This record gives sequence, C-alpha cells and structure tokens, in this order.
Amino acid sequence: MPKEISLVIMIETRPGCAKQQIEAFNNLRPIVLREEGCLQYELNRVIDDENKYILIEKWASIEALKAHDIAPHMIAADAKNIAFRAGPAKVFQVQAI
Repeated sequence: MPKEISLVIMIETRPGCAKQQIEAFNNLRPIVLREEGCLQYELNRVIDDENKYILIEKWASIEALKAHDIAPHMIAADAKNIAFRAGPAKVFQVQAI
C-alpha cells in the first residue's frame, strides 16, 4: 500500500511582493486540490515576516506527487514565481513514522 508523503516548503518573496505570492497561491490552490492524490495544499505566513511562507502539501503517494510536479499548471506557476520570489524554495519531503 502506498504511503502518504508530505512536503514542507519554505518560500521567501522579494520585499514588496507578498501580495503576488498570495494571489498566485489562491489561483493555483483549487486546481491543485482537484489533482488525483492531493490531500492538502495550504499556505501559511511566518509570523512577523510578511515575506516568508510555509507551504504544506500532502499527497496520497509518491506517484501522485511526481504527477503533480510535471503538471502543466505547476510548470507554468514555477516559471512565474521567479518574478516575485527572493530565491528558490526549500523543499523537504517528509513521511510519518
């Protein structure tokens, strides 16, 4: 039986670009939640830092996550993120033990 996999993703936006990150997430969220195997897709702001966010994703399996990573809407979103992000996101794949 496939094990669920979660991602904890640290995102930092360029100063003054927080609104763009939130809008991009809000546009993408309903699409991602409809993907097969998506169990959670949630953006959180770091308290006291409007430019730092934690994205939490949960997937039913590694196969579902791999399909998500190559979905056309994710490729397009990754290309647009460069305009408002301070650098690449830091991604941690985690599993419950």
